[in-house]
Amino acid sequence: MAGNNCYTIVEYFGGDDGYRCGYCKNEKGNFSHGMWSHTMTVQDYQDLIDRGWRRSGKYVYKPIMNKTCCPQYTIRCHAAKFQPTKSHKKILKKINKYICKGVLPKESEPGELMDSVCEVEGPQEPSKGMECAITDIQKEEAEFPAATNVELNEADVTPTVSEPPRKEPGSVLDGRATATAPKPGIGLDPNRPPCRKAKDLRKERRHQKEQLKHSGVGVSSTLTTSPPTATQTNQTKTLEDFLTATCPDSSSHCLEVRLVRANPPCPQFKASFDASYQVYKLYQMAIHKDPPDKPSESQFRRFLCDSPLEAEYSVDGPEMGYGSFHQQYWLDGQIVAVGVIDILPTCVSSVYLYYHPDFAFLSLGSYSALREIAFTRQLQKSSPKLSHYYMGFYIHSCPKMRYKGQYRPSELLCPETYVWVTIEQCLPHLENSRYARFNPNPDEAVPCFQTVDQQDEGSKRSE
Repeated sequence: MAGNNCYTIVEYFGGDDGYRCGYCKNEKGNFSHGMWSHTMTVQDYQDLIDRGWRRSGKYVYKPIMNKTCCPQYTIRCHAAKFQPTKSHKKILKKINKYICKGVLPKESEPGELMDSVCEVEGPQEPSKGMECAITDIQKEEAEFPAATNVELNEADVTPTVSEPPRKEPGSVLDGRATATAPKPGIGLDPNRPPCRKAKDLRKERRHQKEQLKHSGVGVSSTLTTSPPTATQTNQTKTLEDFLTATCPDSSSHCLEVRLVRANPPCPQFKASFDASYQVYKLYQMAIHKDPPDKPSESQFRRFLCDSPLEAEYSVDGPEMGYGSFHQQYWLDGQIVAVGVIDILPTCVSSVYLYYHPDFAFLSLGSYSALREIAFTRQLQKSSPKLSHYYMGFYIHSCPKMRYKGQYRPSELLCPETYVWVTIEQCLPHLENSRYARFNPNPDEAVPCFQTVDQQDEGSKRSE
């Protein structure tokens, strides 16, 4: 950035050999370019990820899209325009209930699974062997509930019609004996309103909304004047409304999110290193079924702590500067999850997320993604260019990897022309072929590599 004497030094290693794919398990189907980055400026890395590259530790790689078995398309979400879905709201409310009231989920939920390990072969260090299992930059897909679960949750928050007070047999009202309650097996209780399906209630609410839209400012005479339901109220809430919901002083738990710089490591990062590593080790053993000796401290440091990105600062940049960070989630004084992120000139890039398996019921993978989107929006207030949240790779050929498309509006990177195309336009192409060109312009060729500064300069000259 301006005022920083930074530069990039990399060693390129090619991509002729095929390696094992962590998604389809093809032993020789994974092809990618790779290079070891000794040091790299944040602007150079921003330019690289906008050309389909990603990093794992100091190793930077790019899938050979028309050759690899499972093409991986860079995906990003427009943070400022993001609106949480029903599934996202359910997770946010679940977290808030647990923190404020200590309420656990009603149904036991299986432990969340992260994406399959994407094993990209590459060097650990330039002078050592050429094998290195790189874990992809993903979050879990299992935490997104099925549509049926969402519908049940919506029905739960729908207020029922008020019931008249029930009377004991033989009670007297206005001098008249009330009817006795029906005996079991006789039929429905005539004193209760007829049951209505949640589906019908949702249709009625949608119909009311349509009438509101067509009626302009006024309210249609066919609408009831009853207060809005809980579901209607939630639809007007922003992501920040859910995340900043206040809890009483007598809350059951306390959640704190801390941002610590990983490279160069700040004092807070060093002080919490051992606790963070223990969470990572438990996560790898419980979720990925690693043996106890595999998630070593050196592996943790190499893939999730080391980074080629040095700290850089800019006058119009975020206060904490650019570079690599760990976003730690502390629950009651204990680290329960860590999100590894890069803050770059135009985005927040998610690298990895790991969490304590005992807290899998909190859907911390999705919760951290929502937190990171909100964090991106916060940074954009002081740095207008920093407007997107990069989620790593979208792999349509692997069904369990399609969950990233739920964070909308999102775009995929065209693998041939490197332009961003909305995911709605991309999906029909991916249904027909694993590898696809998204740019609708058939005459547009692959552009020459330019930095963002060069592109801006070219735009100024053309004006």
